[in-house]
Parts: sequence; C-alpha cells; structure tokens
Amino acid sequence: MTSRTASFDPGSAGADTPLRRTAASLPKAMENYSSDSKRPEPRTNEKKCSWASYMTNSSTMIVMIGLPARGKTYISKKLTRYLNWIGVPTKVFNLGEYRREAVQSYKSYDFFRHDNEEAMKIRKQCALVALQDVRTYLNDESGQIAVFDATNTTRERRDLILSFAQDNAYKASSPQALWLWCGLRCVLRGHGEESFSRTTKSVFFVESICDDPDVIAENIMDVKVSSPDYPERDRESVMEDFLKRIECYKVMYQPLDPDKHDKARSFIQVINVGQRFLVNHVQDYIQSKIVYYLMNIHVHTHSIYLCRHGESEYNVEGLIGGDSGLSARGKEFARVLRTFVEDQRLAGLKVWTSQLKRSIQTAEALGVPYEQWKILNEIDAGVCEEISYEKIKRDYPDEYTSRDQDKYHYRYPGGESYQDLVQRLEPVIMELERQGNVLVICHQAVMRCLLAYFLDKSADDLPYLKCPLHVVLKLTPVAYGCKVDMFDLKVEAVNTHRNRPLSKPRQEVPPALLRRNSFTPLSSQDQVKRPRLFSMGNPPWIPLPPSLASTEVPEAQEQEELNDDQ
Repeated sequence: MTSRTASFDPGSAGADTPLRRTAASLPKAMENYSSDSKRPEPRTNEKKCSWASYMTNSSTMIVMIGLPARGKTYISKKLTRYLNWIGVPTKVFNLGEYRREAVQSYKSYDFFRHDNEEAMKIRKQCALVALQDVRTYLNDESGQIAVFDATNTTRERRDLILSFAQDNAYKASSPQALWLWCGLRCVLRGHGEESFSRTTKSVFFVESICDDPDVIAENIMDVKVSSPDYPERDRESVMEDFLKRIECYKVMYQPLDPDKHDKARSFIQVINVGQRFLVNHVQDYIQSKIVYYLMNIHVHTHSIYLCRHGESEYNVEGLIGGDSGLSARGKEFARVLRTFVEDQRLAGLKVWTSQLKRSIQTAEALGVPYEQWKILNEIDAGVCEEISYEKIKRDYPDEYTSRDQDKYHYRYPGGESYQDLVQRLEPVIMELERQGNVLVICHQAVMRCLLAYFLDKSADDLPYLKCPLHVVLKLTPVAYGCKVDMFDLKVEAVNTHRNRPLSKPRQEVPPALLRRNSFTPLSSQDQVKRPRLFSMGNPPWIPLPPSLASTEVPEAQEQEELNDDQ
C-alpha cells in the first residue's frame, strides 16, 4: 500500500492534505456512480491458477460488518489465508491501516464520534482511497477476492460499496466474457434475471455480531492493547477508551436486516463467535466456500502437533513413495515420540495417521487409539513411485526439468501435484479448525501443505518448506497468526529435503500442460487452446459466435497465451 499520509487537526477543517488531494482526484463515479463509467480493460498479467479459481467466474468483494472488537479482522485474516491456500488470490484491505496513515497520532475516542464532522470526512476519504486500491487489485493485479475489513455499520456505507461493485462490473472484463454475459441475460430474461445481477453476485457481506461482554473484553485485551493506536498506554486506559469508541459506533449502527431491507443480499451473520449463524441468499461457488469455512472455524485454545513418520526403509535407500516399513532408526523415533507425547500431558489428545505402513507403525508405538485417514497419504508419484530422483533425472529428463520449473503445479505422470494435494487435504484443515489437541503423523508433502495453511505460505514456497524426519512441530493459533515451536527428538535420520533450484533450468522443449488425468503420457505436449472467458483460469470450451471466433491474434501474442495456459 503506497504511503498517503495526512495529519488530522480538528481545528483545521480546510487543511489541504495529501490524502485529501488523493480522494479529491478520484473519478466522480466514486461518489456518484454512473453506468457510463469506463469498464476495466482485459487483464494481461494472468497467472496460473488453481482448481478453485476455475470455479470462480467473477471478482468478489467480501465486506465485513460489525462493531469494533467483534473479530472482524480475525475473520478477515483467516479467510484470506484459507482462500489463498486453496488457490484463489485474495487480499485484505483494512480500513484501520488507511486511517492510521491519514491520522498519524490517535488521541482518543472523540475521533469516532458521529458529530465530529472533520473526522467523518477523513474516514470517508480513507474508505474511497481503499476502494480505489480494491479496484486496482481486482482489475490490474490478477486479484480474485478483496476483503474490505472495516466496520461498515451504516446502510449508506454499504450502498456505496454495492454501487462501487456494480460500476466496476467485474464480470465483463473481456469481449468474450461480455458475450457470455449477454447470452446468459437472453436465456434468463423473464425468468428471474434480476437475481443474477452483477452487484449482488460479486459482493458478499460477513457480519460479526457479539453481545457477550466477556468475549468483547478478551478481544480488547488480546488485540487492541498492542494496537498502534495505543503506544505506551496501560491496559486499563486502553479498555476505557476502546469501550467508549464502541459506544460511538453503536449510535449509528444499522445491522443487516434479513427480513426487509437486506433480504435480497448475499451475507452470513456470525453470532457470538460461531454459536449461531444466519446465511442468506448464497449465489455462487465462492460464496458457498466462504460459508463452509466460516461455519467450521472455532475460536478456542488448542495445539496441533505435526510430524512425519519415522525414517522408512525407502528413505534410507533414497526411493520416493512406496509403502515400506520403518528402519531401525525409525522405530527408535517412534519410541521416543511416545515419551514426548506423555511429557506434554495433553488432555483428550487425538492421533491421526495416514493409511501407509510407515505412519501406522509410528502411531502403534504410542500405545494410544489413533485414526487412519486415507487423505493423509503421501503425494502420489504415479509412475515415479519407488524409484530415486537420480533415476528420474536419467530416465525421464523432461519430467525432472518440468518439476524443477514449477514444483507446485507439476503433476507426476499418473500421479498428483502439490496443487492436487491441497485440494485433497481441505477436509483435514476443516477438522483441525474444529478439534482440540491433535497429533498428525503424516508425510513430507502432506506436512508441507498443512504448514503452508497455518503459516500463510505462498504456493511458490510451499513445496520447499523444510519438514525433517524425527522433528515435531507444535502449532498454537494466536490472534492473527500461528505460533510455532520445534522439538528435535535427537534421533538421527537421512535428509530427504531437496532445495529450491537457484535458477530455473533452461527449457529445451515446450513445457507440458498440467495433466488432466492419470492417462496422459510422459511429457505430453498436447496443447488445448481455450478462450479466456474469466478473470482467473479457463472454464471448459464454449463455442464463440463467428464475430469473435474469427478474430485474428498476432502469432507472438498467441504463443504467449499458450505459454500462460501452461
């Protein structure tokens, strides 16, 4: 976020500040949205996307609603982490950060009084600048979802956001998409077309409601005491000032009205930290994913322990995959792991393993009940199972090179990619969010995927996270992240980690597309050209009308688009 700072002085209502000039320079459409506004141009910087993005046919704004200290930022950050993990590019736009840029020294709750006209102007300007950044992210930076993290407690503010979304018309970002939209309107004309309006389709409200004073006080103590708004302030004065700030918002607060004013809008109300939910008018795939996730996360104190199985016989031999048993050192690790678990004194600990022999043997040594999950099995290496990397490099050089070029998206012939593995592990994440203390005994690729979710790691970094044998990681969720403790159980083991290549190797042949099934031959060069109909990813082929299908594309541009599809 570029710096746009402005000082706030209640006595200088006419001051000319950088933030004022920035807001003043916004198009008039930002304040009086017009259907004649310029539509965003087609994107030219699209990135390879995940399975989830193929199901997302429009940019989406998630708009938070709620009084302060209701967990809006907590929800925003967790939801953003989840959506990025499943492959939907998502970014949070926290209005508090914009406000702190504009007002560099916060003094008291008086700034949030509804009758403080100067402060109200600055707060509105901050919202306009944030919306401008949302538009840039969604239209120019390959963003798919923007989370607008603010109180948004008035209908006036929410209507402003809806008008902003309608004015930008994220669906019609290319001629092909516009054609598809027009065709859809023809089909739907007279059959409830209004329910498919661009505005309600691309905006989803998440309202956090809490009337439990203990939860509110805990939120203030856990998060707000360390806020940049309160440097060097004691806890008592922070609590007093923040409670008065909440009262300022209550004067203007208009909750969502599912029975009348907001009955046609898409939203979920999260009541008292997930004790109850109200879901209204969910319209598309991504909205259903958001609801599914929010109904599974729970705010409670617990720890998640992750470790790999003990060293296996194939680990010692340098072979990947397979279903070998533990080596002598692997069996020793299993015995030491039992002592470690007993020393932790974890009430109600659950133990999960894969269905592969090496993880089951590790769990058996613990002497406690455990559950076997097939989806925790190691990544399927297909025809490369039970052979070494050296043999792959020698016998399948194109496969070896392709994997080093894009390890996350690369799919083994007849096997899986890390991207596939993330999709497979999503139910595990949902269960881990709901459960208490859990020990997961899994495998290197699986552990990397789970770590990437909890530590908010990118797809590029995920395949190179270090998960050594005979080490236990303890993950403890905290306010806006996850605390990690590492325990080396001091049992020697081979090193199975392969470092990221210093530079991507030169490619002698065109890269293979992601394999769509297990029967695609090794290094298949089969290329399927599909139209770019949506903002991220490509849906199945849809015939275009002659006017669009006959459009000539320069050879260089055509080759570039093919490369992008790969």
